[in-house]
Amino acid sequence: MKLLHIDSSPLAGNSVSRELTRRVVEQWRAAHPQAQVDYLDLAVDAPNHLNIDSLGFRMGVNAAGLSDVQRRENEISERLVSQFLAADVSVVGAPLYNFSIPTQLKAWIDRVAQAGRTFKYTDKGPVGLAAGKTVIVASSRGGV
Repeated sequence: MKLLHIDSSPLAGNSVSRELTRRVVEQWRAAHPQAQVDYLDLAVDAPNHLNIDSLGFRMGVNAAGLSDVQRRENEISERLVSQFLAADVSVVGAPLYNFSIPTQLKAWIDRVAQAGRTFKYTDKGPVGLAAGKTVIVASSRGGV
């Protein structure tokens, strides 16, 4: 069993969402000691936001003719979606800043949401392709 632990708060040791994901992962590992944990800190290693070079994921033959920048952006997207698809369980730290998730978490979601890989379009709307996975979102928020 593989668990993907994702933190996105830039607050380091002052982050409530990081504390929550740490506890969730500890509890999961206590119940599933054989679980392998892969850690992704989006505050440290954030993917670029989608732009003209990264929009449109290209693999194999479709990758021919890409610029070096497009090839690097495509490799980032491929690494992130492959990491997500390889995990049986994902624990996502999602603090709320300015009524939304951190921008680096949104950039990760945009890289992982790939038609034909994690969802497909149907005549009734989008349908997920990552069935059988468990996703735990540890959400926190603060304020006055």
